[in-house]
Amino acid sequence: MLQGDQHRQHISGQFNAELDAMKNHLLEMGGLVEQQLGLAVMALLNRDSGQAESVVLGDRQINEMELQIDEECSRILARRQPAASDLRLVLAVAKSTTDLERIGDEATRIARQTTKLTELPPSASMFMELRLISDHVASMLREALDSFARLDVSKAIDVVLDDDKVDGEYEAVLESLITLMKSDTDSISGVVHEMWALRGLERVGDHATNIAEQVIYLVLGRDVRHMTTDELQSLVEARGQ
Repeated sequence: MLQGDQHRQHISGQFNAELDAMKNHLLEMGGLVEQQLGLAVMALLNRDSGQAESVVLGDRQINEMELQIDEECSRILARRQPAASDLRLVLAVAKSTTDLERIGDEATRIARQTTKLTELPPSASMFMELRLISDHVASMLREALDSFARLDVSKAIDVVLDDDKVDGEYEAVLESLITLMKSDTDSISGVVHEMWALRGLERVGDHATNIAEQVIYLVLGRDVRHMTTDELQSLVEARGQ
């Protein structure tokens, strides 16, 4: 695991401050996105239309933060012409900002499905399964952001490897929802909205994985997006030696 920050050795104190601010703003945006996701899931599980509406309204702040960080990245690229690890940091922040904004979008979509669910009569559901997968992807997001804050490659690799588990959970819950629709035709409308929410949660896991991959790229200069599980495990073993 790489400890500390590689990006504080510049003669220009202002450059250091700009890099630190850019990274800190990314982590602040991540905290807000985590909060939005948590509220969206709570609204879904409780069928709380009021809370769902607050999530939809909160998406604007996430979009504004994305624009602010994009501007910071562009300004640093234009004025500082960073190289090596500094360039990787700017690129990793820019790409991770996009993934965070998309997680915010998924939280909004989940909230909108909740609003539609509250307009339907209560029926059988898979809320317990949805809670489990939501806890899983929320943990992945939290760990991905923590790995970015600490430049912790080992933790980032764990997040990437965890994505296959989420995919398996997604397929299992999806199959259960399809079975539920077949056995209870009155539940079809509600289950369809739950399926869209489930898809949103699976996509959150994908975006958390993308952020973790950027951490690995930032620290090691290795693009692991298309590595197999065995190759990632070998990378873990190599770092442990």
